[in-house]
Amino acid sequence: MGYRLSKLYTRTGDGGETGLANGERIRKDHPRIEAMGDADELNSHLGLLLCQMDTAHMTDLKLALTPIQHRLFDLGGELAVPGHDLIEAADVAQLEQLIDHYNASLEPLKNFILPGGSVLVAQAHLTRSVCRRAERHYLTLAVEEEVNNQSAIYLNRLSDLLFVVARTIAILEGTAEVLWAAKPKPEA
Repeated sequence: MGYRLSKLYTRTGDGGETGLANGERIRKDHPRIEAMGDADELNSHLGLLLCQMDTAHMTDLKLALTPIQHRLFDLGGELAVPGHDLIEAADVAQLEQLIDHYNASLEPLKNFILPGGSVLVAQAHLTRSVCRRAERHYLTLAVEEEVNNQSAIYLNRLSDLLFVVARTIAILEGTAEVLWAAKPKPEA
């Protein structure tokens, strides 16, 4: 096992810098740190989603999603150690298989879907939107520095999967999806 923290505060970040796992010090507002924070927040939201999937009819879906937390931690590790790639094409392929599997039982979309209907569906959509932000910040970093392209693709596929997951949860719960209603046009 790698380095373990025995003391949580070191005071080394009090001046606005933080250390990467390779020892390099960078600004706390650096795009790499922004991307790391987003990956961490995404993992936390996914963890909250998984904790709420505590009923028997959610077991298979929960088991399918659980490994994603570990891959997100790996993605954070990549960001902490520039040049150390952990996410691979096979990880992206696993997400695509899950998307195809769960999407096969969904009705085609006929309207936009709003986050809501139940707490669990809304949490899945919140996790998806945090994933989109993580992807955007990862791509911002990619403009400045070389990063693992598979990780960018992974975040893109994960947001697609989380959309499908939200819809699947609605079916498993028997919850109606909240459909967007266009603003009525004013009468002439």
